[in-house]
Formats: sequence, structure tokens, C-alpha cells
Amino acid sequence: MITDERKNRIVANWIFLGVAMLVIQVLLGGITRLTGSGLSITEWKPIMGAIPPTNENQWQQAFEQYQQIAQYKFLNNHFSLSDFKFIFFWEWFHRLWARMMGIAFLIPFIYFLWKGYFKKWMITPLVILFLLGAMQGAIGWIMVQSGLNDNDTYVSHIRLSVHFVSAMVLTGYALIYGLMLVVPKNQHIKNNYLKNLMIVITILLTIQLFYGAFMAGLKAAASAPTWPTINGSWLPYKFGSIFYDRITIHFIHRTMAYLLIVLTIFWWIKARKINSSSVFNKVKNLPLYLVIIQTSLGIFSVLTSPKIVLGSFGIFEWFAVLHQFVGMLLLLSMITTIYILTNKRD
Repeated sequence: MITDERKNRIVANWIFLGVAMLVIQVLLGGITRLTGSGLSITEWKPIMGAIPPTNENQWQQAFEQYQQIAQYKFLNNHFSLSDFKFIFFWEWFHRLWARMMGIAFLIPFIYFLWKGYFKKWMITPLVILFLLGAMQGAIGWIMVQSGLNDNDTYVSHIRLSVHFVSAMVLTGYALIYGLMLVVPKNQHIKNNYLKNLMIVITILLTIQLFYGAFMAGLKAAASAPTWPTINGSWLPYKFGSIFYDRITIHFIHRTMAYLLIVLTIFWWIKARKINSSSVFNKVKNLPLYLVIIQTSLGIFSVLTSPKIVLGSFGIFEWFAVLHQFVGMLLLLSMITTIYILTNKRD
């Protein structure tokens, strides 16, 4: 006879596996963006699309479809079939991983439901989780479809940011659900000051993630590949749109990083005095460590941005992917601390 506690632990491990798969999926999305692969597959085939071209005729047909859009005509018209296969792989793998996540969710869900692992309160959040995942897939396809035209060489950075942040909302929601199953009530801490301050920092980080996606979508890192100054000055020579001007977006992204470091250090100084929860003791240092690593990786990404080579994966791309990865971990660490600082008797 499996105890309820054991059942909760099994379900939580399944949810945490989903969180890990979501993080990998977002990283694959980042690689897809960095290699310019996102528009390489011009069709949406949820079932049959899992099988890539299997012979030269099918590859040639897929390549000819790609040759009809602006990205090929204005940016990649020098591509050979071999070059096309490289970018096709990353978009195909990105979509394949999404299908694998769907299977990893649906099959255990049916099994746990059949075996009675779920309490009544668990069902609604799981349905919401599934719907958020489906919505995320739809947002991804809408984003890709918007770039399949005769004018745009890349999808809009605005759509890219919505796709990225909505993925993080899904991941954060799944994380909270898992934490609900494994964190005992006596490990929560009643401290509204620390909780509210971390909520503010998390909101700022979310805005920062939007601007990180703007940076990626507009390739704005290369607009100022210097540090600590911006092309030799502390302020941009001229400010433009906070949504479309590359150098202005670059400046905002840098400034937000410095602000996040200062606020996180201040929060950590206050939080390190609290030792009443062993779980909180394990996670309270993570935001500080991660924000420092995140900012350092951002600096290295900026400094190596002149080494960008379209259709390849070099030192800049490695730093950019790691920068994105640590940014996601930072957000998840902050969500975890907020959850623990939410007293369950409230």
C-alpha cells in the first residue's frame, strides 16, 4: 500500500521532470533563435511533422519551400542544401522536444489518474498546466507563421518575447505545483517584508527577461560590444524607442541588471539572518549566486557579440545560451523563495 506522502512525492517528481524538460525546451528555442533556424520549417504538422525528410527528394522539397520566404531571399540565399539541413535540425528538434513533453505529461497523467494518485484539488491545476502548455505551442506557431512572408527576415522581437515569457510563466506554474506537494507547512516562513521585496525583484526580473528577448530578437548585443561603457560612453549618444531602438534596449537591459544585483544583495543581507526553515536555508543564497553569474555571462555575451556568425554556433552563442539558462534558474529560485515565504496559514 503506497502512502499518500509517497504518492505526492511521485507526482512531484513527475512535475519537476516537466520543469526540467521545459527549461531544456526554452534553451532549444534560444539555440534555434541564435542559429537563425526558426523559420526553416514552413509547415505545421503536429503529428507527421515529427518525422524529418527521409530522402533527397523530400529534403529538396523542404528547401524549396524555405526558398520562398524573405529570410532565404534576403539573408540566406547563399545557402546550400547542407546549410539548410543544419538550421532545419534545430527547429525540428525544438518541435520534437515539445511533442515529447506532451507525451511525458499525458501518459503519466492517465496512469496516476487511473491509480488514484491525485487528490481532488490536484486535478484543476493539472488541467490548467496542460492548457498553458497547449497555448504555448499555439503562440510558438503563430510567431513562426508571422515570419513566413516576403518581407521579414526574422520574426518580431515582440512576439519572441511573449513566446519566451509565456514559457517561463508555464515553467513557474509547474514549479509551484511541485513545491506544493513536497514542502511541508512547517517549512514556510511568515515574513511579509522579505516576500514583498522578492516579489518586486521578481517583477523587475520578468521585465528584464522581456528585454533579454528584445536583445536576442534585435541582435542588440552587437550594437555596443564594450563594457563597462557603451561604445566608450556611460550613456547612449541618443535615446530612441524603448521597444524598437537597439542601443536604447541595450542600455535598459544593462541598467536593469545592475539594479537587480543591488536589490538581490540587499534582500540576501536581510534573508541570511533567518534560520527557522531548513528548506529556506537551502534556497536563500541561490538568487544572489545566480544573479552574479547571470550578469557575468551577460557581460561576456556582449564582449563576444562581434564574433556572431549567422548559421553557426561559436563562443558568443555559448555565452548567450548559458546567459539564458542561468536567467531561467534565477527566476525559478526567486519563485521558490516567494513560495516558502508565503505562510500556509494565511
